Amino acid sequence: MDKTITLQSLSDAKKAHVKWVQRAKLLIEGLPIDEGAIPLSYTDCKFGEWFYSDGQKLNALGNMSCLGDIEKAHVTLHDEYMYIFKIFFTDNDRSFFSKLFSSKKKITDQDREIALEHFIKLQAASEEILDHIGRLERRLYAIPQSSFDASITGI
Repeated sequence: MDKTITLQSLSDAKKAHVKWVQRAKLLIEGLPIDEGAIPLSYTDCKFGEWFYSDGQKLNALGNMSCLGDIEKAHVTLHDEYMYIFKIFFTDNDRSFFSKLFSSKKKITDQDREIALEHFIKLQAASEEILDHIGRLERRLYAIPQSSFDASITGI
């Protein structure tokens, strides 16, 4: 695992995270977003895929408490999105035929207000994630390549 490649992978994961949050925001704003466009599980989004694979290898560097902080905020972010998802995509009150012939669930102003409250919490978790990623990036830049190689590869 090369330090430069690691930093690029982290940057790509961060960009994917920002896009994920933007799609959630578009949903709140009333734009049509496909139900599957915003992964529900914190392990299924592009950031989560990176975090639970290459991201975990960074624990070998030691003193990486920011990884635990990132994980906690990331789980919170997805938990808040689950509330939003249920508002926009789960509709147990409609009949089968209503669901079949009607393309979209009706969202009331109250539903939208509740979704917005959850989005505000989601956005706060996202900002926390980005802050921790910034700390992680600074740490990675500060580690000499030789120390990085020795810690990650066990040389």
